[in-house]
Amino acid sequence: MNKIIQMYCFIKTSERLIDMRTLRQGMRGTDVMEIQALLRKLGYNVGAIDGVFGQQTYNAVVQFQRRFGLVPDGIIGPDTYRVMERYLLGYDNYTIRLRDTVYNIARRYGVNPAFILAANPALDPNNLQIGQQIIVPYNIDVVDTNIDYTYEIMERDINGLKARYPFIETGVAGRSVLGRNLYYLRLGTGPNQVFYNGAHHSLEWITSPLLMKFAEDFLKAYVLGTPLNGYNVRDIWNGSSIYIVPMVNPDGISLVLDGLKPDNPYYEQLLEWNNFSTDFSTNWQANNRGVDLNHNYNAAWDQSKAAETMYGITGPGPTRYSGPYPESEPEVRAMVEFTRNHDFRLVLAYHSQGEVIYWNFMGLEPPESITIGQALANASGYTLDETTGIASYAGYKDWFIQDFGRPGYTVEVGRGTNPLPIEQFDRIYAANLPLLLLASVI
Repeated sequence: MNKIIQMYCFIKTSERLIDMRTLRQGMRGTDVMEIQALLRKLGYNVGAIDGVFGQQTYNAVVQFQRRFGLVPDGIIGPDTYRVMERYLLGYDNYTIRLRDTVYNIARRYGVNPAFILAANPALDPNNLQIGQQIIVPYNIDVVDTNIDYTYEIMERDINGLKARYPFIETGVAGRSVLGRNLYYLRLGTGPNQVFYNGAHHSLEWITSPLLMKFAEDFLKAYVLGTPLNGYNVRDIWNGSSIYIVPMVNPDGISLVLDGLKPDNPYYEQLLEWNNFSTDFSTNWQANNRGVDLNHNYNAAWDQSKAAETMYGITGPGPTRYSGPYPESEPEVRAMVEFTRNHDFRLVLAYHSQGEVIYWNFMGLEPPESITIGQALANASGYTLDETTGIASYAGYKDWFIQDFGRPGYTVEVGRGTNPLPIEQFDRIYAANLPLLLLASVI
């Protein structure tokens, strides 16, 4: 059993409890998958992480409940979830006791003392006060990379990372059609600004955990002062500022992963736009208004619009509809404003699939773009290429190249049919970690 489970006698109940449904045997969903992944991290045998609340998951929940003094009914209601949530966030609120030291607290939790000091920047390790409340990170990662990655999971992960690494900057770049926050993270404080964004397309949600895992690994290496894939992270932190918007299209991802909900204000329209099917899981790339966000930027938008008829696009739908006019969608306007409010030397827009990097736009890219692009391709093992057809217009990197005259790249991760299975994550991450690091300093 994972050592962190042995800490239950020191844990206080979290005061924050997000909305959740009661989970029991026989149920299915992304929330079940998240709990399965958590229980496995904590050392329990849940069987496959498949989002199905079967017998093995039930047995693991009962074991968890018994260990924490909960009613062992195998049902994840408010009391059980309240305990689980601390592990989902990745930290404990701990009260200093007599004869405590940072070292013995860290040993009890099985974590490096550096993580406790990082989470409590005002803490004087030589003058701990009895009754003082501190944050103690658990010895597990926050970001899971073996689950369907929803907006709600990402939001909680950002909260968890902010608590464990309070020195990072987080914020909201804008909001989606349905009012979901378009969160950003900033890694570093240096003058060289770069911008990475993911999941303009909802089937391509695997790019969101890719960017979130990169952020977490970067933060861990920074706190420990250890290299990350051969790079000195503290040097990058002081020289660069890496801005990340991990999920540009949260509404679309919700449709893909959790389905169309009856309370969606666009319920009837979405059914019509999706050919009266309630299944959005294999074809829906657009936002909640049926607009393809990566065809809505004001960069040859008219050509994108004119090309729609070639693909049978007549209005809102799963993909390639450019919208009624450029920047009609709040997600696109948010990315435009966020970009204009910064001084990005280089941008990466993450998509899937193909293991290819697109680097040009109508000859407007600067001469250095191809050189940098080749270096990024070499670092990742991906192919450097040029777009053709409707994919050549109205995308984020197109607009950035056009309006700023600086290098912009679309990175297509993985191979296969979207949505790529999460089982590809480790391979995708291994290829893109060196690319993400290189792009911050090149």
